[in-house]
Amino acid sequence: MDDKKDQPFMVLKSISKGFNTKEINIEILNQVDFDIHKGESIAIVGPSGIGKSTLLHLLGTLDRPDQGSLFFMGRDLFSMKDEKLALFRNEKIGFVFQFHHLLAGFTAVENVMIPCMIGPGKKNTKKRAKEKAKVILKRVGLLHRLFHRVEDLSGGEQQRVAMARALVMEPDLLLADEPTGNLDRKNSQEAHSLLIELNRELGMTLIVVTHNNELAGLMQKKVTIKDGKIVNCEL
Repeated sequence: MDDKKDQPFMVLKSISKGFNTKEINIEILNQVDFDIHKGESIAIVGPSGIGKSTLLHLLGTLDRPDQGSLFFMGRDLFSMKDEKLALFRNEKIGFVFQFHHLLAGFTAVENVMIPCMIGPGKKNTKKRAKEKAKVILKRVGLLHRLFHRVEDLSGGEQQRVAMARALVMEPDLLLADEPTGNLDRKNSQEAHSLLIELNRELGMTLIVVTHNNELAGLMQKKVTIKDGKIVNCEL
């Protein structure tokens, strides 16, 4: 019986990626195959320099592989031209990084509005974008900080703004690269709990690259990369 619920949400097929220098060709990922199901929470773990962030960037279509395909609900993403792929990325994928990449001089709500104002036809007016930003900032506990400039916020608050910005378009996929790497233990634990809550509440797929064993342990699945391959997938 064809049960769509059992079909993967994303499929990586024979993904390879390397980097060339004058002296040597460096192979980062080699023929990686991986299925991801909707609503899963996944930690990508392993030592530095093994390709965790490279894999995340490929999943987020921030980079293209040397070979291989990435299917999103059956759609071959790397067959798309850059402009269409960028629009797809803005609507379907949210990103949270270790360094927040927030715009200094702008308020929390202004930073979160930005993804809503991008795209053909500007589907969201400024008023609508602001309302959407307020709703998600309230959800991450920053209703009282809407109109504070981001440089006046604490590190933990800035990361919550970054999470809100990643979620304002209600993406199907949230990718986080060392999202609590610059936070103290208390703020890290709060951010971990928030990520898990949002994954469950919104039904989005969550994939996190992390060295933090506590965060990795909260995920439903833990994926280890070694020698360019996925060598372990723990449930």
